[in-house]
Amino acid sequence: MSTAPLPPGSVVGVIVTRHRSDMLVDSLTAMAKQTHPIAHLIVVDNGPDQPAREAVEACDLPTTWLPSWNNLGGAGGFALGMLHALALGADWVFLGDDDGHAGDETALATLLDLAQRRDLAAVSPVVADKAEPDRLAFPLRRGLTWHRTRTALMAADGAGGSSDTELLPGIASFFNGALFRASTLEVVGVPDLRLFVRGDEVEMHRRMARSGLAFGTALNATYLHPYGSGEFKPMLGGRLHAQDPEDPVKRYYTYRNRGYLMSQPGMRRIGLLEIPRFAWYFLVTRKDPAAFRRWLKLLKQGRDEHFQRAP
Repeated sequence: MSTAPLPPGSVVGVIVTRHRSDMLVDSLTAMAKQTHPIAHLIVVDNGPDQPAREAVEACDLPTTWLPSWNNLGGAGGFALGMLHALALGADWVFLGDDDGHAGDETALATLLDLAQRRDLAAVSPVVADKAEPDRLAFPLRRGLTWHRTRTALMAADGAGGSSDTELLPGIASFFNGALFRASTLEVVGVPDLRLFVRGDEVEMHRRMARSGLAFGTALNATYLHPYGSGEFKPMLGGRLHAQDPEDPVKRYYTYRNRGYLMSQPGMRRIGLLEIPRFAWYFLVTRKDPAAFRRWLKLLKQGRDEHFQRAP
């Protein structure tokens, strides 16, 4: 790898992967096909015992494979990749995941054009379901309403009287196809290694919102990702949802990290609603007091900043 800095205006891609080389290939291919050129691609490999190096080196882009024998999680992996991109001299950092990819070849060009015209610090695409692209991969809340399809999201924007058909301001999904200015990362920092997985993206969003920098979702760009809304369990006829992963490790990090997040500036007001909402979910909807007690224990662990890895 050359030690010379990249040319001005360069975009560097960052992908984090672990033991999913078969899925990573689609992400790498989509990066290489972007109409706006990517100057360099960094792949942080959290599982070099099953290395993704061969897939990375076969990509039709200048690449760096960064193996980490200590699994840094999504948070640490993106932090390492973003810092490496800054060290290379990137002006823009384009984030991707190993199980998702840009919806088409113009996704990066659309994001970059919007960020430059609207002076945005960061901009993300709409994250849609790979299998059913009109369906959102994750539910998106605007006010008190949860939207599950792109059609409903666009209709709600129009119903609200907005004439902005290209940007949803103040809302973004940062680890699935988002584009950051390098100068933005100097203001808000990189993901918090302590969170490992789950909530690290929300924490970055919190910092972005508090920074006063302009950001949002580009309504005309798409990132395809496996459907992930199954974790959000409805209650009260679907008017409220509670995130409750089936996997015990995901549940551990989701609840513990949520405790930390809800104690931070900018999220404390939302945090006041957490206990009654999850009390209703566990005690009324699920009728599982033991699960509620486990949730409270993990919430306190996060609030106390006890970031031990999952047992």
